[in-house]
Amino acid sequence: MNNTAVINIKTNPKIKKQAQAVASDLGLSLSAVINAYLRQLVRDRRVEYEMEGHPSPLLVSSIEEARADYKNGKAFSFNNNEEALRFLDTL
Repeated sequence: MNNTAVINIKTNPKIKKQAQAVASDLGLSLSAVINAYLRQLVRDRRVEYEMEGHPSPLLVSSIEEARADYKNGKAFSFNNNEEALRFLDTL
């Protein structure tokens, strides 16, 4: 019985080659790196990555606006999709 599945993804060939080189420098295959990432995704149920550089001015202003709304009680939280949809229907 085969205990593996194939995942086909599209990526920039240059990125693939660079990723293979980094993985190789670490003594790993690119497949091993991706499998480790998938295990982490399943375990932690979240996606993490680091951005290079700085966020755009639009993103910074959007974050600041969201923080101000939260501070001023203009943030909304819902327990499920139905609650959110009912709220949107009231607007």
